[in-house]
Parts: sequence; C-alpha cells; structure tokens
Amino acid sequence: MRDVDDGKGRCDLLPLHEVAELICYKYCKTECALFFIDDFIRIGNWSSLNRALVEFIQERGWDAATAMLEVSIHFSDGCAKYGERNWEKGIPVHCYIDSAIRHYLKWVRGDDDEPHDRAFVWNILCTLWTLRNHPECNDIWEKTTETVEE
Repeated sequence: MRDVDDGKGRCDLLPLHEVAELICYKYCKTECALFFIDDFIRIGNWSSLNRALVEFIQERGWDAATAMLEVSIHFSDGCAKYGERNWEKGIPVHCYIDSAIRHYLKWVRGDDDEPHDRAFVWNILCTLWTLRNHPECNDIWEKTTETVEE
C-alpha cells in the first residue's frame, strides 16, 4: 500500500541523465545517484541501483551502518501506518523508483518536511528486494536477465 500519488508528478518518467547533469554538476560532482538510477531504467542493470545507494550514502555523509539504522526507522514508521511487512506484498518497481527520485530531489533542494534521505535509501533497498522476490512487479525493465548477486 502506498500513499496516493495525486499531484506528486512522475519522477520516474523524467529524462534522468539530463536531470542528473543539471542537478549533480551544479554541486561539482561528476556522478550522483540519479545517473545510476537512469542506467537501471535504460538498460535494466540492477547493480546500478547498488551503486546509486552507495553513492548517495557517501554523498549524505553516512557510513553503511548509519544508513541502515536510519532506514530501520523508516520501516518502523511504515509498520505504524500500513502494518508490519506490508511492503513485502509487492508493488510495481516504478513506484519505488518514482518515490526514490522525488525524495532525492527534495533532499538536494533541502526540504525538511520529512527525512527524504532515509526515504530515498528505503525506496532503493525495497526496489532491489522486489526485483529479487517479486520479479513480476518489475514494470520498468521486464526483459532483464541480470540477477541480484547473492
């Protein structure tokens, strides 16, 4: 179950490479998470989502353990709102990607209405889990033959 997307736009439909150039180069970075998400969308390279996650965690200034502890709060908040493990039922991958991009852009912009950094990480983690456990939910790149490495 997800919040209604009315009025939020569809960030997963943005031309991400171009958006990444605009956003990332403004901050003197040659690469950012958006480049890697674009790679996943265009060619179905799952490992690009892992790279997006690593790049963001570094950009955020977290180590991996801190990132996971932050995301555990996001899971806890989700339990209170939607029920425990509701996210494991599976939703279309584009919903996770759309939300991840939106949270990334809001984090870059400095919005502080919610923890956009941990929401970004949560969405990318859940995308990877969904690709592995609910391949039928992969509505972005259905023909990919790559698997998530064990």
